[in-house]
Amino acid sequence: MLNVKLICVGRMREKFYIDAFEEYRKRLQAFCRLELTEIPEQRLGDRPSDKEIDAALEREGQEILKAVPADAYLVALCVEGRQMPSEGMAALIAAREGSGKPRLCFVIGGSFGLSPAVKQRADRRLSMSEMTFPHHLARVMLIEQLYRGFKINEGSRYHK
Repeated sequence: MLNVKLICVGRMREKFYIDAFEEYRKRLQAFCRLELTEIPEQRLGDRPSDKEIDAALEREGQEILKAVPADAYLVALCVEGRQMPSEGMAALIAAREGSGKPRLCFVIGGSFGLSPAVKQRADRRLSMSEMTFPHHLARVMLIEQLYRGFKINEGSRYHK
């Protein structure tokens, strides 16, 4: 069974995001072992300087990299990433399941994104869209796409 780890900066507080996430977490139990690690988001003032942002991203990045399993295939969600269709997510899942090292890890940064060190460590950079979304919504979108990928691989009608 595939091990999937989500490393996310920040805690979800909005009930509607939490409820949606928990629904897909429950559905995924039949397909994978899902682990969620939340990294505290660095606090910044209303108008942080570029230097303050870079320092915060570096601190978050260090915590993220500590949480990434050594043998994991790491996917960083970032604006520089390439988009993929749901079938691409299904193919990624299938490839990891058949790899002999079935560990897949996704990272979602906070309000200012991810540190360069995390992006460099990533095996793949993924963009959800050219549009900007709240990072908590991206977490819900990602877990739904994971579920959809497993359902595609199973041949289910869910994807239609």
